[in-house]
Amino acid sequence: MTAAAHKPDKRLADPKELLLAYLDYFRSVIANKLAGLSEQELRTSRLPSGWTPLELLKHLVYMERRWLRWGFRAEQVPEPWGDQQDGRWRVGPDETLADLVAALHDGGRRTREIVANAELSDPAAVGGRFAQGEPPPSLAWILVHVLEEYARHAGHLDIVRELADGVTGE
Repeated sequence: MTAAAHKPDKRLADPKELLLAYLDYFRSVIANKLAGLSEQELRTSRLPSGWTPLELLKHLVYMERRWLRWGFRAEQVPEPWGDQQDGRWRVGPDETLADLVAALHDGGRRTREIVANAELSDPAAVGGRFAQGEPPPSLAWILVHVLEEYARHAGHLDIVRELADGVTGE
């Protein structure tokens, strides 16, 4: 695994910066969990559900895009559900760990740009993920939800990594 990710400073009190810092932290945790796994381990499932580590990584790339760009901003993004095919997460044979980790961090940079120009209390725009007539969530709610997704899936990768080669920790 690569160098350990560092949790945000305990003195950080600004809610927006705290959420963004924890999102950055969990993106690094995810990347670290996958670093050092062989190509075979990245593309093989060890779980009854059948997902592979690369599929989970691609899901996280698309998940953040769905919630921030397509969701909060209502941007028209190509293939908002591009991580799924027939109800399952999918990764093509030409998609690499390096490319997906780069996309993960690019998504994080885009999230920071979006959040910098908004207030946590701002509601998501209508027209992307959210249809007219349903109350859209606030930016704060979306960021907490995305953080929850990262934390939950980092835990899943803890188990997968331990099963693959015994490595534990951040």
